[in-house]
Amino acid sequence: MGKKVKKDEKAPPEDVFDTILVESRQAATVVLMLSSPEEDVQSKACEAIYKFVDKCDENKKTLMDLGAIEPLLKLMGSEDRIARRNACMALSTMCANSDVRKFLRKREESIPKFVALLVPEEDTVVHEFAALGLSALATEFTSKVVINESNGVEPLVRCLSSNDPDVQKNAIEALAQLMMDYQTRATIRDFDGLNSVLELLKSEFSIIQKLALLTLERAAQDVDNRANLRELEAISKLINFLAHPEWNDLHVMSVMVLSSLLEDIESLEQIKETGGLKKLVAIITDQAPPEEETKKPDKKPAGKGGKKSAKESAKKPAEESNEQKDGEGVIPTLPDVKMSAAKAIARSARNSENRKILHEQEAEKMLIILLSHENVDVQSSAAQALAIMCENLSSRDSVREMEGMAPLIKLLNSENGDVKEAATLALANLTTANLANSKDVVNLNGLEPLIHMLSDQREEAVSNAACVLTNIAQDDTLRAEALNKGAVTALVEPLKSSNTIVQSKAALASAAYLCDVESRTEFREAGGLEPLIDFLDSGNDDVRRSAAWAITVCGVDEASAVEICKLGGLGVLQQIQLSETKRTPFTDAALYRILDSNLSAKYSLTGYIGYNNLIEDGFYDAGQMKKGSKFLSLEEFCNQELNDKRPVILINPKPEVTSAESKTEDVGLKPESSKTSLSGKSSRTGRESKSKTKAQKEKEEKQKEELQAQLQKEADAIAAAENLPFVTPADPVLLAYIDEVMEKIQPLPSSREQVIALSEFVSDKLGGSIDRGQVSSFSWELPVSQVRYELKSNVIPIGRLKTGIHIHRALLFKVLADRIALSCTLVRGQYNRAWNEVMLYDIDDNPTSPKFPPKEYIVDLIHQPGTLLPVDTPNAVSYQKI
Repeated sequence: MGKKVKKDEKAPPEDVFDTILVESRQAATVVLMLSSPEEDVQSKACEAIYKFVDKCDENKKTLMDLGAIEPLLKLMGSEDRIARRNACMALSTMCANSDVRKFLRKREESIPKFVALLVPEEDTVVHEFAALGLSALATEFTSKVVINESNGVEPLVRCLSSNDPDVQKNAIEALAQLMMDYQTRATIRDFDGLNSVLELLKSEFSIIQKLALLTLERAAQDVDNRANLRELEAISKLINFLAHPEWNDLHVMSVMVLSSLLEDIESLEQIKETGGLKKLVAIITDQAPPEEETKKPDKKPAGKGGKKSAKESAKKPAEESNEQKDGEGVIPTLPDVKMSAAKAIARSARNSENRKILHEQEAEKMLIILLSHENVDVQSSAAQALAIMCENLSSRDSVREMEGMAPLIKLLNSENGDVKEAATLALANLTTANLANSKDVVNLNGLEPLIHMLSDQREEAVSNAACVLTNIAQDDTLRAEALNKGAVTALVEPLKSSNTIVQSKAALASAAYLCDVESRTEFREAGGLEPLIDFLDSGNDDVRRSAAWAITVCGVDEASAVEICKLGGLGVLQQIQLSETKRTPFTDAALYRILDSNLSAKYSLTGYIGYNNLIEDGFYDAGQMKKGSKFLSLEEFCNQELNDKRPVILINPKPEVTSAESKTEDVGLKPESSKTSLSGKSSRTGRESKSKTKAQKEKEEKQKEELQAQLQKEADAIAAAENLPFVTPADPVLLAYIDEVMEKIQPLPSSREQVIALSEFVSDKLGGSIDRGQVSSFSWELPVSQVRYELKSNVIPIGRLKTGIHIHRALLFKVLADRIALSCTLVRGQYNRAWNEVMLYDIDDNPTSPKFPPKEYIVDLIHQPGTLLPVDTPNAVSYQKI
């Protein structure tokens, strides 16, 4: 780099140094020249530095290391205009380097120097580069604060009205950076800066328009700025901006500004009054906007106090011709613009009041049209917006009336995950508390894709699909159709998900569909109970609550209740009962339902069977169960080896049938005889083989193969017989007891007489009455052990017992009473004690006039069978204890 410094070539006086021509190729030399007292030298040195740093970023760092910043800052305050201008140009260019900006942040006077150069008296070039420097410095947050505190916003706003586009560009870029600071957003409003920014939307330079929109978007984050923009009719101007297809690359940013403005209900009220929303819908949906709306914006820009430039006036006819062209043939908006418009509607619709206004302006119509767009991003954004709009009850009906259900269901088959997620979310909101929409989903063949969606990889789509199916299940007819298409089996797959939202929604959907025996059986066989039980121990409240509700529904069936107990569900619910944080009314309901459907478990766990609980076939008394222990099934008890523990008493009044073992033995006789026959034939064949021809040998070999095939077939039959399912031991004696009770006791005229007669019957069948104090010497254990030894099992049908005490008699009384509709309880005490409670009326001497209310009695089955002991009396208390 070489620079020449010249002085006046006239003959200098004797005391003046002669003019010297200096050439330099070193940047350090030029930096030294910045400290020269001669203004001409300073200005030319600054000019040389500007040209040098403008070449590359490394040069900026080099000049900073040589110490050029300090003298340049000093020269920015020089009285010489040229030196001041060149110093500003050089330092502003250097600000593009991050190290330079870091250095200037440490100099408190740096930013005020730039701000001071924005005064109207300075040249346009100075304004351009001073604004450039501020825009570069404003990228640092600390510099934003200093610029605002140095009153830099007002001169920057003033530069927006400059006739030089470079000044406008640098000023609006600086303001765009400053708008990221919340304090500056308020400052720009005080200097009427938003109006100047709106005017830049008419610029013929797209970069200025882009920066103006960026500034407006950031400024609109302040609620007061949004109010100011409404006063300036910014919404109408932005919508008019969208009507210009030649600016389509900036339409997305324009919609983003609108999105911020439409958050306020006042903005929606304004756009409703001016008809701007309908025009926006028309533009976004590629329809010709109404003539009334297109004419109004033409009149508004003219009333800005005569501040229009000549260029803007000259452009007006061209703009009008463009609008006329738009009216003749609509140019489609870009997909990104449509997507941003849908997102703007969604953002505004988050507020309930805004949703009402948008609904009144038929915003759903635009979104439904966008659902059919070929771009997947547009489809996804429109479906998301529609989902938010449908949180409004009226919108759900409007979407159906506008035929919006069909395109949503069509989107369920999309290959794009975002589209499927948004479509299912919209359908979930549409079908919530809306039976008509649910029917539409079914009628439009939406069930199959929804059920298929349950196995999708997109977890959000799975949870939304489960919500839709839950809503559909509220109607019996629609639920039946979903069940026919395999909804129950499909719901098992999402139950295996690790996502808590999917788990919760799938469990709720399961609860909605498991309303009949067939569906519960199908669900149980498909393995759906196991994940539900796992969810009971989940750390998520929603998952735990939904799982408990689903188990409550499943527990209606005894088979399902037994399976839940096998899988450990009863133990989990017991543990939850001990937790203060996990226990809820839902878990309580699940536990009670499981116990009511599995009275064997209920009696072992709680020691109480109520009036409403009827003992049915298959009930067994396994004794008091310890806390935390697993409740075994009857099959597991039967498969145990004979032990010395308390026997399990079984209730299964059924006639004796031929056992599976006898069948197996009968079947086994045939193969054995076949073997004998075969061996006999084989021996005979061996003895006669020498006298047979070759043809006869082949025939016999064939017969031998046939016999072996038959033998194998019979062996398979034996194996099948050995693998027969578990059969509950029958109790024909108990069946005879029931027949006798129904014949002799049930016809008695009053409940009191039935109780007395039944208690005497039970006592007679189990050893008769026992004197007080003689219970301990009553021999009942040895006969029970003998029966157990005879049966080779720990499970004893109660009819096989001929002697018994409290636990046996109370159980038999409850079983027989339930068969004749005699209401009573079964309560377990300690040390083999148990008793029955009945509710009876006092009749005194007049049986026809019973006294109300009924009283509760304990039935004596031991000492004086038939005696009724009023509860809480000494006799009743002594009966309950040893």
